[in-house]
Amino acid sequence: MRNPLDVIRLLGHAVVERIWRLGFAARFFFAILRHSGTAFRRLPLTIREIYFSGVLSLLIILVSGTFVGLVLGLQGYETLQRYGSTEALGILVALSLVRELGPVVAGLLFASRAGSSITAEIGLMKATEQLKAMDMMAVNPLARVVAPRFWGGVISMPLLAAMFSAMGVFGGWLIGVVFIGVDDGAFWSQMQSSVDFRYDIVNGIIKSVVFGFAVSLIAVFEGYDSVPTAEGVSRAITRTVVSSAMTILALDFLLTSFMFRGTS
Repeated sequence: MRNPLDVIRLLGHAVVERIWRLGFAARFFFAILRHSGTAFRRLPLTIREIYFSGVLSLLIILVSGTFVGLVLGLQGYETLQRYGSTEALGILVALSLVRELGPVVAGLLFASRAGSSITAEIGLMKATEQLKAMDMMAVNPLARVVAPRFWGGVISMPLLAAMFSAMGVFGGWLIGVVFIGVDDGAFWSQMQSSVDFRYDIVNGIIKSVVFGFAVSLIAVFEGYDSVPTAEGVSRAITRTVVSSAMTILALDFLLTSFMFRGTS
């Protein structure tokens, strides 16, 4: 049986280590902001990272968005049919996507695809001592490697979430109007009259921007702070995906509570 003092000591060590990592992450974030000017002055670096994080994630975003819209349309029609309100299918699909599913699911997919790749790339550069080599050549790794990847993810995430929501609406229209037979005019007119630009679309954009900041920061931080071994990089990738998913869900709850409070 373990000594209670050892348990308290281990618990205190774990708490101190988490607080230390949180403080280091905060300093790391401000260091990125301080070197962001260099990243934007060398715009091709950031554009290349936008292509890597955004364009190469398009396939999974578009396909997933379409299938989520198909499922929403099918399930929504079955539910609304019980109450004779099948014309409101467009409202259900659009509000579900722009408020919640678009930013959240796109953020989870972005973290799984782009976030893990960013962590792996930076972690491997650290393991092969490329970051140290940049320091020796008077090239700041934060400005050359980290900041472009961070801002590439931040810029890509809202665009991917918007495309996810658009493809989801298309999937809902496809299953509801084309295959089931919901009136086309009612589908679009009720959607346009019920979806508010300020409280629905803008709030969804705000969520996607916040998720982009969070996932991109976690990805670059875990890669930069990873242990420079194969096992250390693999653990950093796992931490990126898990931490990003938990952070997205927690932030979604907080943002939704503030947004609903503001509209009530």
